[in-house]
Amino acid sequence: MSEALANPLAARDHARRMAGAVVEAMPVLPPVATDLPAGVQADDLLWEETIAAGGYASRRLTRGTRLRLIDLKGDACASLLLFNAEMPSERLNVADTVKVQWNAYLGEGKLLLSDMGRVLMSISADDAGLHDTFCGTSNAATNAAKYGDGSNSGPHPNGRDRFVLGVAKHGLQRRDVHPCVNLFKGARIEADGTITPQVGPFEPGRSVVLRAEMDVIVVIANCPHVLDPRPEWTVTPLRATAWQGPVTDTDDPIRNATPEGLRAFQNVEDYFRR
Repeated sequence: MSEALANPLAARDHARRMAGAVVEAMPVLPPVATDLPAGVQADDLLWEETIAAGGYASRRLTRGTRLRLIDLKGDACASLLLFNAEMPSERLNVADTVKVQWNAYLGEGKLLLSDMGRVLMSISADDAGLHDTFCGTSNAATNAAKYGDGSNSGPHPNGRDRFVLGVAKHGLQRRDVHPCVNLFKGARIEADGTITPQVGPFEPGRSVVLRAEMDVIVVIANCPHVLDPRPEWTVTPLRATAWQGPVTDTDDPIRNATPEGLRAFQNVEDYFRR
């Protein structure tokens, strides 16, 4: 600490001079975005934030909210956890997400299912086309082995510890960090069972829009994919924008696309009928 800032009054004045400072990776308060979809009003905007390379974010979103994630520079990895905001013991179940839909490769029209057979979020738009339901995220040990340091406060933070910070903001703990999906990075299973990571980098600006089918807690960690073969710790910023939207109605095409998906939506509707 400098001699000047050792004085509490000087430290206070310095802190106040920082008011209004803007960096790339920070929440925008109040939220402002100039590229909202047609029909979405500025007053509908709930959340605007750029998540730094190695950063994390968490938010509670109400039913009907749309969450758009944009891979700004083509090398983001949005590892995602989801919880029922009202009862966080209900959470994303990646195995059921794959099993119930008979498909391990997520994309537009696919569902993110809870361990109680309900749809937490659906993918309403996707121009990225590569996502991963197999590999989970990195941890301190994997990052230490690969990069020499995997600590949360070090130069190569890992996804699991970022998740711990994110869930803690909602009263949850390390034991609540469950298997995640990775958006914007893919993993292909070959005929012999080998996992081939598809990590890019890709064209900048790819996006995914998720629709909240329940009140959810969303936790995002933006760290390199655990199977990224590059020797350097490499990831780029991720943008999150959320806005209010209508609750899914009964003639929605995603809701009615498959018998299994319809049942999961009916389970949601039954939950909210209480």
